[in-house]
Amino acid sequence: MKVVNLKQAILQAWKERWSDYQWAINMKKFFPKGATWDILNLAEALLEQAMIGPSPNPLILSYLKYAISSQFDDFSRDLCVQALLDIMDMFCDRLSCHGKAEECIGLCRSLLSALHWLLRCTAASAERLREGLEAGSPAAGEKQLAMCLQRLEKTLSSTKNRALLHIAKLEEASSWTAIEHSLLKLGEILASLSNPQLRSQAEQCGTLIRSIPTMLAVHSEQLHKTGYPTVHAVVLLEGTMNLTGETQPLVEQLMMVKRMQHIPTPLFVLEIWKACFVGLIESPEGTEELKWTAFTFLKIPQVLVKLKKYCHGDKDFTEDVNCAFEFLLKLTPLLDKADQRCNCDCTKFLLQECSKQGLLSEASVTNLMAKRAADREHAPQLKSGENANIQPNPGLILRAEPTVTNILKTMDADHSKSPEGLLGVLGHMLSGKSLDLLLAAAAATGKLKSFARKFINLNEFTTHGNEELAKAASVRALLFDISFLMLCHVAQTYGSEVILSESSSGAQVPFFETWMQTCMPEEGKILNPDHPCFWPDSTKVESLVALLNNSSEMKLVQMKWHEACLSISAAILEILNAWENGVLAFESIQKITDNIKGKVCSLAVCAVAWLVAHVRMLGLDEREKSLQMIRQLAGPLYSENTLQFYNERVVIMSSILEHMCADVLQQTATQIKFPSTGVDTMPYWNLLPPKRPIKEVLTDIFAKVLEKGWVDSRSIHIFDTLLHMGGVYWFCNNLIKELLKETRKEHTLRAVELLYSIFCLDMQQVTLVLLGHILPGLLTDSSKWHSLMDPPGTALAKLAVWCALSSFSSHKGQASSRQKKRHREDIEDYISLFPLDDMQPSKLMRLLSSNEEDANILSSPTDRSMSSSLSASQLHTVNMRDPLNRVLANLFLLISSILGSRTAGPHTQFVQWFMEECVDCLEQGSRGSILQFMPFTTVSELVKVSAMSSPKVVLAITDLSLSLGRQVAAKAIAAL
Repeated sequence: MKVVNLKQAILQAWKERWSDYQWAINMKKFFPKGATWDILNLAEALLEQAMIGPSPNPLILSYLKYAISSQFDDFSRDLCVQALLDIMDMFCDRLSCHGKAEECIGLCRSLLSALHWLLRCTAASAERLREGLEAGSPAAGEKQLAMCLQRLEKTLSSTKNRALLHIAKLEEASSWTAIEHSLLKLGEILASLSNPQLRSQAEQCGTLIRSIPTMLAVHSEQLHKTGYPTVHAVVLLEGTMNLTGETQPLVEQLMMVKRMQHIPTPLFVLEIWKACFVGLIESPEGTEELKWTAFTFLKIPQVLVKLKKYCHGDKDFTEDVNCAFEFLLKLTPLLDKADQRCNCDCTKFLLQECSKQGLLSEASVTNLMAKRAADREHAPQLKSGENANIQPNPGLILRAEPTVTNILKTMDADHSKSPEGLLGVLGHMLSGKSLDLLLAAAAATGKLKSFARKFINLNEFTTHGNEELAKAASVRALLFDISFLMLCHVAQTYGSEVILSESSSGAQVPFFETWMQTCMPEEGKILNPDHPCFWPDSTKVESLVALLNNSSEMKLVQMKWHEACLSISAAILEILNAWENGVLAFESIQKITDNIKGKVCSLAVCAVAWLVAHVRMLGLDEREKSLQMIRQLAGPLYSENTLQFYNERVVIMSSILEHMCADVLQQTATQIKFPSTGVDTMPYWNLLPPKRPIKEVLTDIFAKVLEKGWVDSRSIHIFDTLLHMGGVYWFCNNLIKELLKETRKEHTLRAVELLYSIFCLDMQQVTLVLLGHILPGLLTDSSKWHSLMDPPGTALAKLAVWCALSSFSSHKGQASSRQKKRHREDIEDYISLFPLDDMQPSKLMRLLSSNEEDANILSSPTDRSMSSSLSASQLHTVNMRDPLNRVLANLFLLISSILGSRTAGPHTQFVQWFMEECVDCLEQGSRGSILQFMPFTTVSELVKVSAMSSPKVVLAITDLSLSLGRQVAAKAIAAL
């Protein structure tokens, strides 16, 4: 066909699908250089051809883009502008493209160009209207402006269009900058117009354009809920078991919960305070009570300071904290109970601390204090119950915090210059509950490790006994003993990792660290009594035995206490053998044990440490004398010839020995009476009922927690013990079984919130088990699919996503102290479970192929433009030797396989719920999220599912930071 006019040219272009280049070459016949385009004819022709198909052809749009970008800037030609606006009116709300990914990206760019042109056209029309108003003839300009705004509104009201524009913005940042400039210019012109309807319409369009970059960042908050058991449990768990932990991981964990559950900030802060007050009320008397007090009044205000950076600006967050306190003041019974427990106005102390941290304005503090004071007037039992002779713990803790700083400075001084002065300071620390107060304050403010390091240095200083007088020898002995006892107490109360120094090659390990790691009994730690650490130089052992057996009391001058501590185990064995063989009488044993504990209590601690390890290896009939020796060492020596601060040191020694012996005494059904301090030194010990299967205990405690709706401190310790005893797989598997038994929706949702917080006991390991073992087992075994039906299936999907997100966001950080203590069982070698080579089928994939007819979809990506397993994580070069990364990658391969299979059932519905929860929990873009492990090909499978076929979902699940991710998203959205 001979091309004779523009319409014929367009018809031929349509039939032969000319490229932009072919179009440009052929159009030169009609539009020589410098000539004016007949834009009206072009518009009419495009309109005519565009209406042939069910939706605008991308080729025609490219011609339109070519027309706009090449020439048409003359907005004064009304008919031409109107023709182009008519074309936009036809296609702007029904764009689609079923071509290649590159063509879909081209569609995004074309739409961005069209939007830019439309904004400029709108601005030109508005300018003409303004000039017309000034000249007294506004009609023409007003009509064209109304047409432009109508097209803008129609184009932008489509979520699909905004999603395509979102991709185009990431493709062409400079073009988006031009759009922002045009928007500003339009706003300036419209500000001078008096027509409120046109201005309002333009403002709405401007708001939609500005929302495009952040169209995925908006989540609706849960305003209908008032209680959030997950926040409550996370705070309780941290206060009960991890006071020494850094604040940043807790802040990130809390923010993760806030984001996943869409919790409004005031209610979020309120839940934190509620958990703190419950913790204070529940905490057992003694050390635990002081730890909770320090957590509430020292650590949580610091946590809120960091939360402020995540939530809002300073002003908004201050208002939210004030709002949270207003809500808290309405919980009068809770506050009254806390006040009774702490013997003071807790809210007042808390408000003062928040004011110091800049979390509340002075006016708010004054107002809130007045309200609480008025409430307390109506509760006379509070005032009558307050004991003026007992100083309240919150006040003591807040005063202890600066004291910790002063003690750290004192400890930095040269110990050799004034050891007596230092001894005086340490002596004061031992009196009453001063030590526990100071340790709690140090733990809550992140200074405990530094505190312990100073005492290790002091202990190391005292190990060298050179030429010295008797007085100097006794001071050195006391400094060694007090520092040793304090360090043991810190290790037992807050965990041995607080004591350990950072490993540096070549540096000599201090004596106390060596002894603690090899000789000190701890929960879950099995010691070998024949370990070389217990068997030092035999000559030193013999001289120590002679010293203990023959002297009326220990000599202090030139005594090397660390050598005595290391030799005492071998000496005790010799003494035990002599006693058992009748060489020594019981009276001699009493004299020896009095000598051991008479001067320095640390010798008794080291002796009992070895005896505990020794008793474990003996038969029932061989233990009597060893246990009797522990009894002799546990009691104080009633003598006037003891060193200074003996009574205070014995109290700490008894507490240390009780902790050391707890395991072995329980196993041997033996009772030893330790000197009582009036306080239960081991409040959470021996919580499990005897002679009852641990699975029954687990299901029973979970049922009680579920019925109550929240987890208390005691339950947390029971769950922790069961996790330790049964192992991660047993623990997780049985709790998931309990979840899948629930059939009531409200119960399953509550169970998810509680299970997530329980799993925080060891989130990393639980997540590996849940995603790597339990979920694949349920999804690939058709006999278990019925258990994945709604509501338990929905709940499990939610729980799995929450665990995956939490573990993935935190697994690069350090494990918390409570997780480091736990013995790591080998769940399975994740390298062999999930091999690196995509061509080698993993165990999970082999398992899958036995149940799915078309499992080959993963291993033979025929007729596909990319490998079916290619994901964003591979393009970001994520370390696939990391077990969590490997488990996530294989779980998403399994999900992709299920979506692409021909077998539908509850397992496919579960996958949909899982992906919906991912979208619901994630912020805009999936760079660095768990969805980077999802194969790109999964996107096209997901949009076939009706609930997932939305542009926002596609944007949320693809990694838009990658060019390939944008192509995949554009192709999926353009096809919707």
